[in-house]
Amino acid sequence: MRYLVNALLAASLAFGLSLSAASAQAPAPLKPASPAAIAAAKEILTMKNVSAMYAAAVPNIVQRTKDTLLQNNLNYQKDLNEVAVVVAQALAGREKDIGEQMAKIYASDFTEQELKDLVTFYKSPLGQKLLSQEPKTISASMQYMNQWAQSFAEEVNGQFRAEMRKRGKEI
Repeated sequence: MRYLVNALLAASLAFGLSLSAASAQAPAPLKPASPAAIAAAKEILTMKNVSAMYAAAVPNIVQRTKDTLLQNNLNYQKDLNEVAVVVAQALAGREKDIGEQMAKIYASDFTEQELKDLVTFYKSPLGQKLLSQEPKTISASMQYMNQWAQSFAEEVNGQFRAEMRKRGKEI
């Protein structure tokens, strides 16, 4: 899952899509889910090691916030460094909110039975292979997509330049 999110992020960057526009929209309301559905969703997320994706969320956000504040407050560097430690300690563990919400989203998007079937699948030999192989497959796909995007961008650039030359304008 971490690879999927990273792949989507990389794809959005490669193709110039705006994640901020997508994230600015209010999330769709979640359908109510049973505790069993949420538990199955949590089991799936655990098997997919999704927590690795957001494990460093709190320290990373604290660091980015400190760096942003530091840009306009260089004279407070020592204080901001000290405060960052205090804030990181006070908010440690909050990244678990992400996992809880992800489980609720899964439980909203899939029925309890579908989630149980997915758990069974991921425990099967093919499911285990998918869990171990998928990150490599997605990584290779992303590498290809990045290479393709770079090559295609060069082709598009060449087309722009050729069309501008036809108009007597070198760029």
